[in-house]
Amino acid sequence: MIDTLSDYARYLRLDRGLSKNTITSYNQDLLEFSQFLENKKATFYPEDHFVITQFFASQDKAGKSKNSQMRMFSSLKKFYQWLELLDKIPTNPMNELDAPKKGSHLPVVLSMDEVNKLIESPDISTSLGIRDRTIFEVMYATGLRVSELVNLKMDDLHLDLQLIKTLGKGSKERLLPISETAIKWLNKYLQETRQPLVTKYGQQAEVFLNFRGKKLTRQSIWRMIKKYIAQVGITKDVTPHTLRHSFATNLLENGADLRVVQELLGHSDISTTQIYTHVNKTRMKQVYNKTFPRA
Repeated sequence: MIDTLSDYARYLRLDRGLSKNTITSYNQDLLEFSQFLENKKATFYPEDHFVITQFFASQDKAGKSKNSQMRMFSSLKKFYQWLELLDKIPTNPMNELDAPKKGSHLPVVLSMDEVNKLIESPDISTSLGIRDRTIFEVMYATGLRVSELVNLKMDDLHLDLQLIKTLGKGSKERLLPISETAIKWLNKYLQETRQPLVTKYGQQAEVFLNFRGKKLTRQSIWRMIKKYIAQVGITKDVTPHTLRHSFATNLLENGADLRVVQELLGHSDISTTQIYTHVNKTRMKQVYNKTFPRA
């Protein structure tokens, strides 16, 4: 099975031209499915859709969200289409199955007080504390995805124009405004943290570096946020994407047009952005119920 997955990853890279992050995401889903099959002593990917139904039942039992199951279904559907294309299976069992229904949960959003606590949590008396503070300032000021943040390059910074350039999903380029506060921290980081690192370890294209002078990974940003969230006592399930959610929701709360928020986030479909209007209404009800005397 591992050889088949390697061939499929090669196909995605060479024939489909997908990004490394997308291929990694597909591979993680398929490895999970392969592990399920190995536990059932299967030697190849089943043509029986009942086996796949059992797999999704196990996902449900393990507490996987509907959105995670939808992504898994999409990964398996594309994989089985490839197997069918190469005549590795006579029939495609995914054609017998319906995709899981989308979950209706709203994204986790931080209040302004929580945003400030998180942003101000790094120890800025240290060089890496300055870096971490700058990362939080930039993420909240721009709504960057974590993949866009770690791939942000020095050539993408146009701080004299208060703009940064980023390459989003589907290799779509967009220019984003950035606040004066975030620019102040970027300049401080570039001078006091990044410059000593590149002097010691050599020049790097990326803006944000680890203590060895190398490009940061998405996993390192994830661990960093979890550390600071625990430090300040926020109990919400915060991920790197939470600052992006908070950025969008706070913009809408302060009167931003939905189309503008769509452009800032790099969403190709405005229906994706509309989830934040529901978050906004939910928070409005919470504030009303908490503050109105007769609520």
